Amino acid sequence: MKKVLTLILFTLLLSGCNNQIYSKNLFYMDTYINVKIYTNDKKIANEALDKIDQLYNDYDKLADRFKTHEGIINIKDINNYDMNQEIKIDNRLYELLEYSKLQFLKTNGLFNIALGNVIDVWEEYRKGNKKGIPTKEELLNKGSINIEDLHLLGNDIIIKKGNISLDLGAIAKGYVTELAGDYLDSIGLEKYIITAGTSSVKVGKHYANDKYKIGLTDPLNTNNLYMKIKGNNISVTTSGSYERYYEYEGVKYHHIIDPNTLFPSDYALSVTVITDDAALGEILSTTLFLMPTSEGLEYISKFNNVEAIWYEKDGNIVMSHGMNKYE
Repeated sequence: MKKVLTLILFTLLLSGCNNQIYSKNLFYMDTYINVKIYTNDKKIANEALDKIDQLYNDYDKLADRFKTHEGIINIKDINNYDMNQEIKIDNRLYELLEYSKLQFLKTNGLFNIALGNVIDVWEEYRKGNKKGIPTKEELLNKGSINIEDLHLLGNDIIIKKGNISLDLGAIAKGYVTELAGDYLDSIGLEKYIITAGTSSVKVGKHYANDKYKIGLTDPLNTNNLYMKIKGNNISVTTSGSYERYYEYEGVKYHHIIDPNTLFPSDYALSVTVITDDAALGEILSTTLFLMPTSEGLEYISKFNNVEAIWYEKDGNIVMSHGMNKYE
């Protein structure tokens, strides 16, 4: 399950800045990624860029549900394993699955990495291989969506107790982006921008002691921006319904599936989350997108350092109470 939106990061010329820019373009997880580091230490910057490249590369292979990769057991391998078999996996993938199961509980099941079977059915219709929309029976009969069928036994060993199909599309990119930001902070490269596709950006300290400006595209007029967010040391992530969808009998069916109904949600056009954690931002943008705005406002009020913006179907914009600090 992937999220699509356009985030535009406004970076001005480096006037008044004593640092050089070191940049690298990557393509992983079906996403164009750009990493910029601001520093005068060329050697450390290039080493860091190579390290981040390898980080995305490793997780791209581990999270891949479409093809296997030599020397590792990844999500496709796990999905292909028979039930009740012990599977020894890479510790990094184990920790990602453990984190994802925890978030399933924290979001009352709205964030669910076990929706692979349902997503596959919808993709057949979205690609035009089947006409119309799937029936509820067809979606239910494809296989289990119960994340509790995935048992984590410790020591990087897992067992599938049901015919589940895992899909990390709603978490892997944000998870790795957060790891990349943590790594840069840990080695003292605190001025950076990581742009992960058009739906997610993570920024550190500003290169000129200012604030970064991140523009949000208007879902009803994608040539325009409806808001600019200003801040440092933040992640901005959006889930939206207005770019990846197909239409049948006048109804648009987007790609973000509600685990309770097995159908696309029908609330806001987009939800943007601002937080200091890119992984959490990915999860919350999906979770809030699957809730009515009023429920989302109540839900997000329980979090520290998390704000959100809802762009509703009628063009109304709703913001959580602390958004003024990003104006």
